[in-house]
Amino acid sequence: MLTTKFTETFGVRHPIVQGGMQWVGRAELVAAVANSGALGMLTALTQPTPEALAKEIARTRDLTDQPFGVNLTILPSITPPPYDEYRQVIIDAGIKIVETAGSNPGPHLPQFHAAGIKVLHKCTSVRHAVKAQELGVDGISIDGFECAGHPGEDDIPGLVLIAAAAEKITIPMVASGGFGDARGLVAALALGADGINMGTRFMCTEESPIHQNIKEAIVAAKETDTELIFRPLRNTARVASNAVSREVVQILNDGGQFPDVQELVSGARGRTVYENGDPEAGIWSVGTVQGIIHDIPSAGDLVERIVTEAKDIIQSRLGDMLERVSV
Repeated sequence: MLTTKFTETFGVRHPIVQGGMQWVGRAELVAAVANSGALGMLTALTQPTPEALAKEIARTRDLTDQPFGVNLTILPSITPPPYDEYRQVIIDAGIKIVETAGSNPGPHLPQFHAAGIKVLHKCTSVRHAVKAQELGVDGISIDGFECAGHPGEDDIPGLVLIAAAAEKITIPMVASGGFGDARGLVAALALGADGINMGTRFMCTEESPIHQNIKEAIVAAKETDTELIFRPLRNTARVASNAVSREVVQILNDGGQFPDVQELVSGARGRTVYENGDPEAGIWSVGTVQGIIHDIPSAGDLVERIVTEAKDIIQSRLGDMLERVSV
């Protein structure tokens, strides 16, 4: 095993997290990741109601007796979901790990901590990570510019962001954005992280609840096959490059506003992509890491491969370099 501050604090065997992904973080995938010894995350808002989340937690527990968590992404909205109700379901279900993202986790921390829940907060900048640490979260997930979804507006790639955060973060920290194999795990550890968070890579596993066509599209794609939408609106999101995302980029670059693209970027269309397997049907999230994804293994085989190869890199490749230097 690779033992780090993250594995010790969050009670998992391997320093790998399957981050919360809308429409993807469901029981089958989460349980498979948990059974492998990594940390799986159900996505709370994938479930249409708090009651549905309670059922999905129960379904996950039918599939694993290992630790898993729940992602609660908190975003400003005209008609926000009932976040407090989702939070209460998480507490009542006895979940002990929560991944928060999107907005300030402060309002939720007292209730989570009172229930003995450890909170891993996802940030896209060092300043936000420092603020979250000051608020009292138990771990940081630092998300570099390579990531799928929202990379923030600073455009700092992981190679710099992780190292910069490691200089100021003293609680466990996992690196997110661009990670998909053992090389990335070793690099993250070298940069000062205590593990890695993978989203796109776990999308391409047997247990991932998305259509096989989309998994194969990710395998076939290059690292350049993504688009950054909403840049002019200062709400950047990295998504798969297709006719829809390119149209969104063009409309906004020409001075359009959100109402001009609202129908194109609807969540319902994105969900259709994952369910029906047409990669051109809507906007769907994917990271640049797709350029180094070449297969669709089981989640367990993927985690085992990453951990085994990471040990080999550390012990053999890097160890051999040290021996040659000492000679």
